[in-house]
Amino acid sequence: MSGQTIKTLTDPTFLIAILVAIAVFATAFTLLPAFARDPLKARMKSVALEREELRAKQRARLAAEADRRRKGLREEQSVGMRNIVERLDLKRALADEGTMQKLKMAGFRGQNPLTRFLFFRLVLPFAGFAVAIFYVFVVGTLSEQPLIVRLFVCIVGAYVGFYIPVLYVSNRATKRKQAITKAWPDALDLMLICVESGMSVEAAMRKVADEIGAQSVELAEEFILTTAELSYLQERKQAYENLAGRTGLDSVKAVSQALIQAERYGTPVAHALRVLASESRDMRLNAAEKKAAALPPKLTVPMILFFLPVLFAIILGPAGITISERGVFGDKPHSTEQQ
Repeated sequence: MSGQTIKTLTDPTFLIAILVAIAVFATAFTLLPAFARDPLKARMKSVALEREELRAKQRARLAAEADRRRKGLREEQSVGMRNIVERLDLKRALADEGTMQKLKMAGFRGQNPLTRFLFFRLVLPFAGFAVAIFYVFVVGTLSEQPLIVRLFVCIVGAYVGFYIPVLYVSNRATKRKQAITKAWPDALDLMLICVESGMSVEAAMRKVADEIGAQSVELAEEFILTTAELSYLQERKQAYENLAGRTGLDSVKAVSQALIQAERYGTPVAHALRVLASESRDMRLNAAEKKAAALPPKLTVPMILFFLPVLFAIILGPAGITISERGVFGDKPHSTEQQ
């Protein structure tokens, strides 16, 4: 058996076959990486394609919104609302500079939003009064209360209807401020990179608007509008002041003042943007730390209501069961002795 094995191993045909197999395996092992796909390159390519697709979608959405706003400016206002507002002179009675500023901060620009706002402030008190009368006198919700109380409830309903548009605008403005505040430090960093690379402020804002749109559409709209105002306004200072007024944020106002001073006195914009970006990130970090520090007091009441009863049940439950069992077993001998 061993002789046959040695004879087979020393056979030239067998050796040639072994060498050919080794050569084929080495060739295949050498050429396999050339035909195999690199997962990193494929991943980078897919990420690049996905990024370009997101940019295209964002640009299309911003273009559609800009087109819609341009059409809205050219569209004729609702005849009924406009006639009512003009005949009753509601602009003088219910609107002032603060109202216009709040509408701008909420993202409503032009005369159409102001007309609708004034119209609803006129109509909703009557609607609230009618709804309150229906629930109080028709449904009989407060039938056991005196007539004065029911009339007071109706007046409160009209008062609530009068302030519903104000609350809606304030809520929209607050949400818009929060969205801009979250994306503002990143936008400043991108603008700093663009300015340091040699781009102008207008080109930097346009580029940042394209990039930051996926994170905050509101901030992208403000940058686009500021870029347009820088193109046609006589004073560039007015465009920066309008940006600060539309957002209502102190951080945006500081950047606007820095840009105004840079154009007036020729100071470097990059240094100011770097300092302001760092301050914005510090402010965002401080806000997060403030929320984290306020979390323990907020958790006190839920812990008292939900956690402590469970802990007491777990800790005192076995002791209570043991005491009850001892009491049950302790009563039996006592009853036997009595018998």
